[in-house]
Amino acid sequence: MADMLTGKVAVVSGAGRGLGRAIALELAREGARVVVNDVGGSLQGSGVDLAPAETVVQEIKALGGDAVANADSVAEWDSAGRIIQTALDHFGRIDVVVNNAGILRDTIFHKMTAEDFDAVVKVHLYGAFYMSRAAAPHFKNQESGAYVHMTSTAGLIGSMGQANYAAAKLGIAGLSRTISFDMAKFGVRSNCVAPAAFSRMIESIPGATPEQQAAYIESRRTKMRPEQVAPLVAFLASAAAKDVTGQIIGSRGNELYLYSQPRPIRTMHRQEGWTAQSIAEQVLPAWEASFTPAERTRNVFPWDPI
Repeated sequence: MADMLTGKVAVVSGAGRGLGRAIALELAREGARVVVNDVGGSLQGSGVDLAPAETVVQEIKALGGDAVANADSVAEWDSAGRIIQTALDHFGRIDVVVNNAGILRDTIFHKMTAEDFDAVVKVHLYGAFYMSRAAAPHFKNQESGAYVHMTSTAGLIGSMGQANYAAAKLGIAGLSRTISFDMAKFGVRSNCVAPAAFSRMIESIPGATPEQQAAYIESRRTKMRPEQVAPLVAFLASAAAKDVTGQIIGSRGNELYLYSQPRPIRTMHRQEGWTAQSIAEQVLPAWEASFTPAERTRNVFPWDPI
């Protein structure tokens, strides 16, 4: 066991499997006591099963750490509050919230239903808000705390068949940025991690042949493991990151990268104001070479991690 998080209490949502499990284990290795939250349902969000969370709790205890399982949903105000309350009831405080829980309902946009959009946004974006908001009064009163939110290249860059997921994940980046402003005077930090790691979510992404999908998944499994992302989360949760807030950091295999965030890149002024025709005649020719190209994640990251 290490000691970067000794004395701290962390809540990790979606921690029964995959990336969440790796994060919970890593935080425990660094000395944190952990609430392992996971509803234990399907990738689409159906069902409840405490067994995955309980299994991770036993793994943490086998390491010499301390943890408790929780199967409440992040997607509702009251149940998210119970997750944070679990930390208070069992460990007496809350220091770190890792918003990792997620589901997928992938489909091409013109076939996406309102229910599919709502379900994904509720878990990812509303879930991050509900969890963060439930912890906020405690962070404020103790004048310390760290949020780590999982965003995604699906929202930051772009992805096909994931309008619901991309909207939620880009929304999380905005949520984190604003939390970092609003909570700074209380010594509270908020950052995003954009992970690339093998998990159940990889398997549902559409668009490839079965052979291409199998090769892609195997590459992700061996070169982009959840265990490679978890140390970044532990760092952001620790006092070593006391001056890091409002940032988006990517993790892909053994690579880390800092994301830029939207800023104006071109301006044009016209004293008499603009018409649709003058924009077409003057702005478009001047700006079109600077437009963000229609790239997806695989275009921006065409190389395999080493």
